[in-house]
Amino acid sequence: MGRRPEVFVRQVSMAEGQRLQRITRTAKDPVKLRRAIVVLMSAQGQPAPDIAHLLKASEDYVRDVIHAFNERGFDALSPKWSGGAPRRIDEQTRDWICVIARCDPRFLGQPFSCWSLAKLRDYLITAGYVDTISAETVRRILLERGISWQATKTWKASTDPDFTTKMRRILDLYDHPPTDGRVLCVDEFGPLNLQPRPGRAWRPVAHPVRLRATYTRDQGVRHMIAALDLTTGKLHYRIRDRKRWREFLAFLKTLRRRWPDQRLYLILDNFSPHKHPEVRTWCTANQVELVFLPTYASWLNWIEAEFAAVRYFALNGTDHRSHAEQDTAIGDYIRWRNQRARPKTAFATDSKIRHPDYPFKAA
Repeated sequence: MGRRPEVFVRQVSMAEGQRLQRITRTAKDPVKLRRAIVVLMSAQGQPAPDIAHLLKASEDYVRDVIHAFNERGFDALSPKWSGGAPRRIDEQTRDWICVIARCDPRFLGQPFSCWSLAKLRDYLITAGYVDTISAETVRRILLERGISWQATKTWKASTDPDFTTKMRRILDLYDHPPTDGRVLCVDEFGPLNLQPRPGRAWRPVAHPVRLRATYTRDQGVRHMIAALDLTTGKLHYRIRDRKRWREFLAFLKTLRRRWPDQRLYLILDNFSPHKHPEVRTWCTANQVELVFLPTYASWLNWIEAEFAAVRYFALNGTDHRSHAEQDTAIGDYIRWRNQRARPKTAFATDSKIRHPDYPFKAA
């Protein structure tokens, strides 16, 4: 059998040669880069077998690239992807899949309250929306349309008739702290009982930390009374056996001694010890203003987020056997936190509560 005639690219101008060199230096598409190298080497007189050997490609591939360049020029260097197989499920059916996934299955005559991918797939086939479909395809369709598997959450709306007035007063204190005093967010954290607390930690796969189970907890509970100073961002606290008005008033006196020359604005909830007559009388006589949250609106108290951090970093994953040990752990974390504290500013700046018409009335 005779040897195949050699194939070379057509005559390449100097400008085309420079363009080919530029492509070989800058092309990010590996297909385009490979084809440009074939053409450039052929223009330099390299035969197809040698090019194929250097690029670890077949001679037929090299010849096809050269023929294509001779016919279409630089357009032949760019790959023409076909885009894959056509979709078997049209857009309207995909819309229906998303609508059904968001429906309560009981409205469609199914005896369960939520869909699994398998149940949703079976219903789509049984109801005639599709002839066949896999659970993975259902998952991808939902994901493409921005529908994900989410946990149901609750929201308790405030029933306070003065909600708007109280909320705006608190937001104003957050945004524009009075020049004659200091704003403090006050609340109780607890109960602090002794129990193994679940948490998260970096561990080898399939080797989780195991905690004991408790059947009796006979060492009582304790409570932390704390204040968040918005000026410095620091937490001030006391841990006590009870959280009656006496303990609360004693804590307020420690705050008063800490800032003896400033008026104190205390943001706090409607817990009965906070409103005790003895507490109110002392506050009036000692330049302490109590600013109460709206009913069922504890989320407006800035200290709640700090309590979440205390629970996560000081308690989760622990199993303290005494209150002294647990109190020490809490104190160590709060001291570490206070050393890195920053002034508290910009409370919920992007929240809908900042809208002038909040709370929104139903149409």
